[in-house]
Amino acid sequence: MARRSVGMLALAALSTTALNAQSATPSPALPPAAQFKYFPQTPQAPKGAPNVLLVMTDDVGFGVSSTFGGPVPMPHYDALAARGLRYNNFHTAALCSPSRAALLTGRNHHRVGFGALADMATDHLGYDGIIPKSAATIGQVLKANGYDTAWFGKNHNTPQWENTPFGPFDRWPIGFGFNYFYGFNGAEADQFRPSLVENLNTIRPYVGNPDYILDRDLADHAVRWLDLQKSLHSDRPFLLYWSPGTAHDPNQAPKAWLEKFRGKFDMGWDKLREQIFARQKAMGIIPKNARLTPRPAGIPAWSTLTPEQKRVAARMMEAHAAQLAFFDDQFGRVIDELKRLGKYDNTLIIYIQGDNGASQEYDIEGSNNNYAMLNGNAPTWDQMAKSIDDIGTRYSSMAIPAGWAFAQNAPFQWSKGIASHLGGQMDGMVVSWPGHIQAQGQVRSQFTHLIDVAPTIYQAIGITPPATLDGTKQMPIDGTSFAYTFNDAKAPPRHTEQYFEMVGNRAYYKDGWLANTTPVRPPWEHGPAIPPQDYHWELYDLNNDYSQSIDLAKKYPQKLAELKAGFDAAAKKYHVYPLQSDVFGRMFAGKRPTILGGQTSVTYYPGPTRYNSGMFPGLAGHSWSATAQVEVPAGGGDGTLVAQGGWPMGWGLFVIGGKPVFVYRPSDHDPEVRLTGATALSPGHHNIEARFALDAAPGTGGTATLFVDGHPAGSAHVTKAWRFINLPASVGELGDDTVIEAQQPPFKYTGTLDQVTVTLEGPSK
Repeated sequence: MARRSVGMLALAALSTTALNAQSATPSPALPPAAQFKYFPQTPQAPKGAPNVLLVMTDDVGFGVSSTFGGPVPMPHYDALAARGLRYNNFHTAALCSPSRAALLTGRNHHRVGFGALADMATDHLGYDGIIPKSAATIGQVLKANGYDTAWFGKNHNTPQWENTPFGPFDRWPIGFGFNYFYGFNGAEADQFRPSLVENLNTIRPYVGNPDYILDRDLADHAVRWLDLQKSLHSDRPFLLYWSPGTAHDPNQAPKAWLEKFRGKFDMGWDKLREQIFARQKAMGIIPKNARLTPRPAGIPAWSTLTPEQKRVAARMMEAHAAQLAFFDDQFGRVIDELKRLGKYDNTLIIYIQGDNGASQEYDIEGSNNNYAMLNGNAPTWDQMAKSIDDIGTRYSSMAIPAGWAFAQNAPFQWSKGIASHLGGQMDGMVVSWPGHIQAQGQVRSQFTHLIDVAPTIYQAIGITPPATLDGTKQMPIDGTSFAYTFNDAKAPPRHTEQYFEMVGNRAYYKDGWLANTTPVRPPWEHGPAIPPQDYHWELYDLNNDYSQSIDLAKKYPQKLAELKAGFDAAAKKYHVYPLQSDVFGRMFAGKRPTILGGQTSVTYYPGPTRYNSGMFPGLAGHSWSATAQVEVPAGGGDGTLVAQGGWPMGWGLFVIGGKPVFVYRPSDHDPEVRLTGATALSPGHHNIEARFALDAAPGTGGTATLFVDGHPAGSAHVTKAWRFINLPASVGELGDDTVIEAQQPPFKYTGTLDQVTVTLEGPSK
């Protein structure tokens, strides 16, 4: 679809040229814009204003890239750092949506509604998942100042209930001030079959393209957009925001890139962490007196794993590294295009390697099927070993074991989601601006934060954020520009105080001291919520203890009390209270707006729409039915009637070989139930129904039954029923994936599908 839109622009330009060529007299030159009386005037950027390339990867640990001492070679990131600056004291909000809200707005994440993930929004100020109009994004501000704006990749800041074809769209990327969006709405995307959006329209560029992979597609579109911008708006600067899903799960990469890393992690996570730490010191990334924090008790020593477990775990880290390295290769393509177009020398590049630390949020062993893991049905080591060759391919939804994340976050404690500790909220950042940053290849250690990025961009351009935008008074920017660090390594830090909080874990920074709570449980363990007021507090002197390794709470109780009071004041100011610590309770609360408005029975019609979790009844924990009304043509017809999910888990109602088929797939490592009608459907009208009745005991299985025209056509017991499914659904054709072997998207029904009605039956269990 993107090719078509570009082609239409080219065709329009060609048609204009042809008309002018046929004209007897050349068309007169258009007058300067200033001479127009009634036509709208286009905003003009300050003379010489730089282009801005803003990049932020996903779930990448501080110590994983070669640029920051890590094992994953990222030569293009290295080259950027050699021409610019590495920042080794840069902080995030510790989780995806909150970090992105802070980056986009320059405000603290609770202040703009993102105290947690968009998927965990609650009806509280600070947690509703809604960026207010009083917090204009960098896209809106730069667009109002004469910039062309585009966004490629992940958007995790649209409320779930607005992520539908009916919007509203003012909290989609185009509503956030980006004139072009090519990417995905949500937490993650499959690299081979992503749920993609171009502006407002869903697209499936992978259909019929066996070599498709998302990170290359994003780079293709970024390059194409830059080319168009150069052709049609060469006198205007641009903002290009690139936020790939890499390296958030699923960790996937092209086969050739997976092969590059075979055997590279056989040393295990304990040795890898030591190697990273040694390189960080040798490179000057961290202070010489920094300490390496120990492995948490819950993570097993590499030496205790069996040979088979080591083989599986190493293969998982290989896939993670391959995905990140492949993205660096695509990043290099965009840099090369900037140079080819003559745009590079006037481009401010800010590249943040991760929106939080590496993730330990899945099982301690990691998983090659995260959807099953969320259902309490994680694959065992033995099960993962049986499909080891699928790891990193289109047939794995993989996240690394906690031990690899521990290694990646060297030298810090903890990981993604733990805002109290540096392993969750510290990431590497590189800034390059040819001709403006003279001290190339150096390290900067001033305290910096995501909220500082927007004011830095504004200062570099020479603009002031508007007091009022589109009729709405704007709240103050919370961040502080770090442009003062560009050419002064010893400049005193100007961002001297900052609060941190994420699902109960919290901290307060002031002048190099950090007071923080102790996490009550590791990210890979889940249990009943513990009141946040009962959390224990720690104290660290980061001026002399870079890695947050020596707790001084007992030695300096007065300092601890001072910082705790600072957190309390900030929490009241930025809508952090009431604290909420129940992660899964928030995610599954179900107390959010929805486009379905509480309907328990919804009728759908065939088409290419993919229905996300907010647009489709939540079947998990319910008995349910799906009834399709079809007209079978003479000679029969095959295809999809309705389907949800794919190879990891899901269900579907199909016609195959002229016969109705109901498939229920608990996971890729559990037996699926497949019910097939005994005879082919005769020409004419039929009602085909899939029905699932939960067992009396909640959390167990259920009975799947296929009906044809009201008569049972097969029944079987399912030993494991889902407790959670948020995979997209489709009607009349397969969406992004297939839940049934040997059939690939789109597998449209070749008869006439009138409608499908999906109904929840009875209360949830």
